[in-house]
Amino acid sequence: MYLYLKALHIIFVVTWFAGLFYMPRLFIYNTEANDQSENEKKILQTQFTIMMKRLWYGITWPSAIITLIFGVTVLFNGNWNLTLFEAGGRWLLIKLVFVIFLYLYHFSLQVIVNQEIKGIFKYSSQQLRMYNEVATVFLFAIIFLAVVKESISFVWGLIGIVIFIAILMIAINIYKRLRNKK
Repeated sequence: MYLYLKALHIIFVVTWFAGLFYMPRLFIYNTEANDQSENEKKILQTQFTIMMKRLWYGITWPSAIITLIFGVTVLFNGNWNLTLFEAGGRWLLIKLVFVIFLYLYHFSLQVIVNQEIKGIFKYSSQQLRMYNEVATVFLFAIIFLAVVKESISFVWGLIGIVIFIAILMIAINIYKRLRNKK
C-alpha cells in the first residue's frame, strides 16, 4: 500500500509542478498583451484569463492539495515521521522546509493570479520571467534531497543551487538581449 501512496504522491507533485511552471508563462503572455492594440489586447487578455483560471483552479490548486494529503500520508505510513529529527532523517527535514517555501511560492502566485484577473499588472514580463524560475530551483532542491537522502550534502547542494540560479539569470538576460535585438 505504501508504494501506491508514494506513486500517487509523485504523480500529483508532477501535475502541481506543471501548473507552477506554466502559470508564470501565462502571466508573462498576459502582461505582454498590454503592448498590443486595444482590440488585440482585449482578445488576448480574455483568453489568457480563461486559461489562467482553468489551469490554476482546475489543475494547480487541486494538485497542491492532493500532493499535501498524499505527502503526509506517505510520511506517516512509511514511518518517516519517526526519523525526522534524527541524523538519518535530517535530509527529510530540510526537504520539508523547501516544501513549505514551495507552498509559500504557490500562495504568492495566487496573489498574482488575482491581480492579473482584475487587470492589475504590477510586474514586467522580465520580472515574471525571473520569478518563473523559482519553481525550478525548488524542484532541483527537493528532488536532490529526496534521491540523495543526505543532509551532509546540503552545503554542496546550496552551492549547486546558487550556481544553478546564476546560470538561469544569465540565460534570462541573454534571452532578453536576443528579444530586444529583434
